[in-house]
Amino acid sequence: QVQLVESGGGLVQAGGSLRLSCAASGRTFSMYAMAWFRQAPGKEREFVGAITWSGDISYNTDSVKGRFTVSRDGARNTVSLQMKSLKPEDTAIYYCAASSRVFSGTAVAGDYDYWGQGTQVTVSS
Repeated sequence: QVQLVESGGGLVQAGGSLRLSCAASGRTFSMYAMAWFRQAPGKEREFVGAITWSGDISYNTDSVKGRFTVSRDGARNTVSLQMKSLKPEDTAIYYCAASSRVFSGTAVAGDYDYWGQGTQVTVSS
């Protein structure tokens, strides 16, 4: 089993920045990729970005292009999401996810086996 714990959410004004972190514990050696998803009220869960254990990174370029950056501290089993130039439409619960089945940074939520509890990000206009 893998446990994921997100932190760093909060309230920020439009144009501001936030950094989310996801700490993984347990059988972390079984994780091939980690990702960030988000879900706004009344909307489906949306892929934000992912990073594989080999360091390949992918993004939902339509939503977060040039504004969000995914990174990993392998030694600490931590994945971060640096968000800048935040917009009110970025308001959502942000979830960290890990896959033990898929090597690539897939955007499909069903490819991920483990999920954190989520952290709320609210961007005020």
